[in-house]
Amino acid sequence: MKILQVNCVYGVGSTGKLTAEIHTELIRQGIESVVCYGRGTKMEEPGLHKTCGEFYSKANQALARARGQLYGGCWLSTRKLISVIEKEKPDVVHLQCINGFFVNIARLLEWLKENRVKTVLTLHAEFMFTANCGHARECERWKSGCGKCPQLRTDIGSFCLDGTHASWKKMERGFQGFTENLRVVSVSPWLMERAKQSPFLADKKHSVVMNGLDVNVFCRRETGELRARYDPETKIVLFVTTYLTDSPSDLKGGRYVIELARKLEQSNVRILVLGNFDETLILPPNMTALGRVEDQELLARYYSMADASILTSKRETFSMVTAESLCCGTPVVGFEAGGPESIALPEFSRFVPEGDVEALRKALLAMLERPIDRERLAGEAQKCYSSKRMTREYIAIYRELTKG
Repeated sequence: MKILQVNCVYGVGSTGKLTAEIHTELIRQGIESVVCYGRGTKMEEPGLHKTCGEFYSKANQALARARGQLYGGCWLSTRKLISVIEKEKPDVVHLQCINGFFVNIARLLEWLKENRVKTVLTLHAEFMFTANCGHARECERWKSGCGKCPQLRTDIGSFCLDGTHASWKKMERGFQGFTENLRVVSVSPWLMERAKQSPFLADKKHSVVMNGLDVNVFCRRETGELRARYDPETKIVLFVTTYLTDSPSDLKGGRYVIELARKLEQSNVRILVLGNFDETLILPPNMTALGRVEDQELLARYYSMADASILTSKRETFSMVTAESLCCGTPVVGFEAGGPESIALPEFSRFVPEGDVEALRKALLAMLERPIDRERLAGEAQKCYSSKRMTREYIAIYRELTKG
């Protein structure tokens, strides 16, 4: 059996790491594996194909945003990707996260459908059924055709032309009749239920495969040196983000974390932020921004040291922060964001309505007061979120799709 994955990037970012994990495990098990990716550094490794140049991608991005139509164009790089698929002749093509302006998604779907290629589509975000935005949030126009997009500037990036209906129609045509040879996989139960409501995907076969991570990295770790930096009586709460800002448009909800810290100033709680941050921010005295942590083992040590992790996103389809924290034996408290509450371990997590900082404060303090067997927590989480479990479930889908 030969599997060919397509993803925006390889080995970096959340989906790039997931793609690499599957590729490595397939090879370890003696299964032929090929990866095509569009963005980032070209890697001279067997089985890896970069199908799009950076300048070409940026030019297509500018054109797409000007037209208000995402995921189109890219004719040359799409042709190159298809030529690799034709040459490799895989038994299954596995589409991961294929945004990033490196492939014409509707054209690729049409080609896979016409050539009866067995295809697995993993939904990491919502753009494959909205045909436009990555997170539709409260908008439901994706159920009936889009157009007059309320997120035209913020998500589509267009200041005048609204091509969202045209994009929706192209995606609809791409999926139309593509049923027998297609399996749709969502990374959380919440996302699967959303996908089933899509006119594109309602008639497809759906399943859930939760994202996996390296549990040899994200596990209980020694934290003595890190913990010694803080008062032993202080409870440490961790907030992991890409970028800390107090902007109301920030989907990760950094402003809520700052508000939470202010509400906790009279308690023995310190919030540590891992991620890039706006250096002009004036943070409460019980909140410390430590910057981005690239070293995954060091990140696991911070998770292990913390008494709880918090999540304040407006919308998440999965939440690697939730999985990583639980695998390190640290409970999670956060806002209801869709995916996180549907994949978290209920015994070791609490979620409150999005934006309710007072409810978040109460839930956090209650969690910090609970006695928790952190070794048991880590053990249970590692069974749920291991990359080997993820790959095993994908292999089962590949075999089911190709039987006969």
